[in-house]
Amino acid sequence: MSEETRYQELYRTTIPSVVSIYIAGNGRRPGGAGSGFVHETADGDPVVVTNQHVVGRETAVDVRFADGQWRVGEVVGSDAYTDLAVVRVPDLPDDAEPLAFAPENPVSGTRVAALGNPMGLEGSLSVGVVSGASRSMVTRSGFVIPDTVQTDAPINPGNSGGPLVDLDGRVVGVNRARGGDNIGFAVSAEVAARVVPSLVRDGEYRHPYLKVRTLDVSPSVAQANRLDRPRGVLVVDVDDGPARGVLRGSRGTRRVRGHDVPAGGDVVVSIDGEPVDAHEELMRHLLIETRPGDEVTLELIRNGERVEERVRLDERPMPEARSGRRPRQRGRGRRPSGQDVPVR
Repeated sequence: MSEETRYQELYRTTIPSVVSIYIAGNGRRPGGAGSGFVHETADGDPVVVTNQHVVGRETAVDVRFADGQWRVGEVVGSDAYTDLAVVRVPDLPDDAEPLAFAPENPVSGTRVAALGNPMGLEGSLSVGVVSGASRSMVTRSGFVIPDTVQTDAPINPGNSGGPLVDLDGRVVGVNRARGGDNIGFAVSAEVAARVVPSLVRDGEYRHPYLKVRTLDVSPSVAQANRLDRPRGVLVVDVDDGPARGVLRGSRGTRRVRGHDVPAGGDVVVSIDGEPVDAHEELMRHLLIETRPGDEVTLELIRNGERVEERVRLDERPMPEARSGRRPRQRGRGRRPSGQDVPVR
């Protein structure tokens, strides 16, 4: 099968599962539009996965399928920290087959396609490769999402929430943003597979929390802390919580090449036996492998010596924007006109 034919077949089999999501506006704020896709949980519950920033604080959204059918979807859960949300849609069209998450993150060079509705243009496909995996991405709310997938497949406003799929039609990421020319990002399937079932079941995802502020050990940080090489993350501050009294934050600074650099704190070099070379790896392990209340074993460099400490993880507090969430309710908003809808 030629590459052209393969992409045509990929489009034919996946696009019926890709949806447009519309948010009705009012006199105080405009409406919006984004993308999503049908997915089935391990319990056999078919839902639509999208981005949290697409649905915002809505409890009901309008959902349009590729064949033109409309449904009213109920937003059953969302998580601002990973920018994921789940919408339950009654009576799915027959050809809207659920798309499965890939079992592991793709490697660089994997051919992928971004599906969705960029700039309000429904049913679009753009192709490229995975440029890198295990990236960190900062959301517009200031949260850092670990384990994101970088691609050169064009991801434009309106693609948010749509699937990034490999050539077998498996979802390797949930599209969320463009970072620049030929740079797009998607929440990894590994993160989505972890978070989505909790959103369906509980309406939220409980994030583990170390309650520490860290800094990657760069050459300057290594020099300030008399380390033999730049590796790990330096604990700068320890907040009130289980880690206080167990981990030690920086006690001051040292001057390195004309700059004051934090010095004197613990340096985390592994968590539960997994190496930590940078903050990204620490964040990824906490998100993918742990839950609030779990104990983790941290290997540290403290005053030049290797030590181990066990810390019980706290629960990360809900973002302020999501606190006091309104009760879920069914309803139907006014369907906004296509050209007047800002895409997300």
